[in-house]
Amino acid sequence: MSVELWRGRFRRWKLRVRWEIVLPAIPLFLWLTLLIFFPHVRLFLLSLMKRGQKAFFSDGFLTIYLGNYINPFIDPDQIFTRVFFRTVGYSLANTLLTLLVAYPVAFFLAKVLKGAQKFALLLLVMLPYWVSELVRVYAWMNILRETGFLNYLLVDVLGLFQEPREFLFNNFSLFTVFVYSSVLLMLLPIYSSLEGLADEQIQAAQDLGAGPLATFRYVVFPVSLPSVTYGSILVFMLSAGNYLIPNLIGGKNSLWVTEMIYNRFIISTNWGLGSAYSLLLLLSTSLMVWLGLKVTGQTLRGVFSET
Repeated sequence: MSVELWRGRFRRWKLRVRWEIVLPAIPLFLWLTLLIFFPHVRLFLLSLMKRGQKAFFSDGFLTIYLGNYINPFIDPDQIFTRVFFRTVGYSLANTLLTLLVAYPVAFFLAKVLKGAQKFALLLLVMLPYWVSELVRVYAWMNILRETGFLNYLLVDVLGLFQEPREFLFNNFSLFTVFVYSSVLLMLLPIYSSLEGLADEQIQAAQDLGAGPLATFRYVVFPVSLPSVTYGSILVFMLSAGNYLIPNLIGGKNSLWVTEMIYNRFIISTNWGLGSAYSLLLLLSTSLMVWLGLKVTGQTLRGVFSET
């Protein structure tokens, strides 16, 4: 093929470039590349290096260390395995509890309240989330601690208990704060989908003899299913990757994978093992999301396009 022919094709290709699309996409490309792609590649490379190892090539040979992925699962104490499955299990439980709390509230906002009442309740729901998560977690610590507001209400005001009780550092406090911190991520997508559901569809189902459960199963829930999936993905992924709530609310009895990652990176300075922990958590949570999509017969593209 002649050089002139190649030059002609190149000129035609240059004319077809739509710079009004390319130029705005450059910041997105840089963000994806510099803040997502390169850090994960760097984590993967670090996870294949032994502690103290400085390069992959040593004495002319490629040195890859897989112990960071194998040793946590063959450890006799099984610390990582137990913490790993607890993190995933608790994150799934938090996702389910958040859905059970958020769905009725979203339906109430979308189909029961009207006008100024709806706006006021939406504002009250969103207002606490304008504050930093750290401030909200410390506020819950002040509520649940032995000298906090909850004990004051139960002991001094209502007289239900004779002496204060410690509500912190247990599963009750952990799930309470987790659900509180996650509920808006589940509520808003579901509210948005139910807001688009016409009231006439619900009334038509009721006119045809469908009861409340049948109406919910065949009319309401199918419309909101993509939003439920979308919210569940957000809640599950952010719960599994949360550091503040398990560390401050759960206490020593609720070790999370994120705390183990922090300990390996910062305290023991074992960057290879910390990187392996991070990638294992990312891969496992991504696998859980994929399995959830397969079970519900949905695709990630469909969920995000319909939400």
